[in-house]
Amino acid sequence: MTPHAPHVDPAAGAAVKAADRAHVFHSWSAQGLIDPLAVAGAEGAYFWDYDGNRYLDFTSGLVYTNIGYQHPTVVAAIQEQAGKLATFAPAFAIEARSEAARLIAERTPGDLDKIFFTNGGAEAVENAVRMARLHTGRTKVLSAYRSYHGATSTAINLTGDPRRWPSDNGSAGVVRFWTPFLYRSPFHSATEAEECARALQHLEDTLAFEGAATIAAIILETVPGTAGIMTPPPGYLAGVREICDRYGIVFILDEVMAGFGRTGKWFAADHFDVVPDLMTFAKGVNSGYVPLGGVAISAKIAATFETRAYPGGLTYSGHPLACAAAVATIQVMEDEKVIENAAHIGETVLGPGLRELAERHPSVGEVRGLGAFWALDLVRNKETREPLVPYNASGEANAPMAAFGAAAKKNGLWPFVNMNRTHAVPACNVTEAEAKEGLAALDVALSVADEYTV
Repeated sequence: MTPHAPHVDPAAGAAVKAADRAHVFHSWSAQGLIDPLAVAGAEGAYFWDYDGNRYLDFTSGLVYTNIGYQHPTVVAAIQEQAGKLATFAPAFAIEARSEAARLIAERTPGDLDKIFFTNGGAEAVENAVRMARLHTGRTKVLSAYRSYHGATSTAINLTGDPRRWPSDNGSAGVVRFWTPFLYRSPFHSATEAEECARALQHLEDTLAFEGAATIAAIILETVPGTAGIMTPPPGYLAGVREICDRYGIVFILDEVMAGFGRTGKWFAADHFDVVPDLMTFAKGVNSGYVPLGGVAISAKIAATFETRAYPGGLTYSGHPLACAAAVATIQVMEDEKVIENAAHIGETVLGPGLRELAERHPSVGEVRGLGAFWALDLVRNKETREPLVPYNASGEANAPMAAFGAAAKKNGLWPFVNMNRTHAVPACNVTEAEAKEGLAALDVALSVADEYTV
C-alpha cells in the first residue's frame, strides 16, 4: 500500500513525548538516558513522526509486523470481532480461537496439531519448557549461548545474550552450549560440514558430562534472530533431532521470530525438514496487531495431558481479538502470497543487494540470511573479523554503531542495530522498490561505519 503523507503537528508530538517521559517506564533502558521518538502514524512498511519525517522500517517493529502496519483486512477483522465478542474466558470454545488454532495447526510441520495460546513469545517458551519437564519428569534444559527466548523468569534464564546477566539466578536448571556459526566458529572449523559435525559432537559431549538422563529438553531458535540470524548448516537440526530421540529429550524449536513467513516459509523448520516436539510462536502470527503467542504441541506431548491436568494457564489465553487478527493475517498471507514474496525478495533483492554492499564496504564482514531475515556482521577489519564494536558495548565503545544508526535514520531508514550487527528485517510483503530504497540508505550509512575500519 502507498502510505499517507505524514500530518505535521509538532505541538501534538511534544505533548505525546512529555507524557511518555513523565509516566512510561521503558523496557531494557536507563530511563534518564533515552529519547523515544514520538510516532504519529504508520502504514505498510513505513512510519512517521509529528515533524513529518517518514522512515522505512527495516525492523518490522521488533521483527513482528510481517504484513506491515495497518493492513485494512486485519484492522477490519479486529473491529468486527470487537463488535461481535470483544473478550471471553479461555475455558470456552470460541469461534475465533478455534479457527485460529485450526489454521495454525494446518501449517505447522508434522503432528504439531494442538495449540496452547499465550500472550506472547516469552510465555510460550515458559509453557513449552513446563510441558517438557512434566512430560519427561526431568528438570534441566539445554539452550544456546547465542540466543534470545524472552524476558520472563525461565525464558530469560534460557537466553544466551547479555540481557540475561542481571536476572540470571543460576537456579533455573539451564545448561548452555555452543551452536554452529562458521564465521565466528567456536570449533575452529574450515567448512560448514566440519562446523556441523563438531557442533553435534560438542552437544553429545555436553550431554555426556551433564547426564543425558537429567535433560528434559533442548531448545533452539530454528534460525537465531536477535543473536545474529545464523542459518544452521545442513544436517545440524536433523542431528539434534536424532540426539533428542536417542536420549528421550524433548526438542523445542523457538519460532517466535523466524515463524510465519519471515524466512520465506511458513516456519523456518520447513527449510530443514525437521519436526520438533514443541514449537513456540508469536509475533508474525498476527503481525503483532494484538498480543498473541502460543505453543504448537505434538501428539506425544499432548497425550501426557489427556487425563492429567496441565498445570498452567493465562487469563487472556486465546483472546478473541488476537485470534481474529491471527485468522485474518493468515488469510492475508495466503491471498497476497506474502510467504512467496518474502522468499522472492530475499533471493532477488535483499540477498544480492546486501552481498553487493559487502563487496564495496570494508565494514561488512559477512552477510547472512534468507527470506526477509538478514544480518550484516560489521567489522573493524575483514581479515581479522574483529567486530566493529566490542561484545555488549555501550557508551563511547559503541560509538561506531551509534554513528551508523544515526546515519541510517538521517536517510529515512529505521535500522535494527544489535551489538556489531545491523539486521535487514522489513515486512515480509515489502516491495522490490521499498527493499531497494532500504539498500540505498544502508549504503550511505555503511560509509559512516567504514570510517571506523582499519
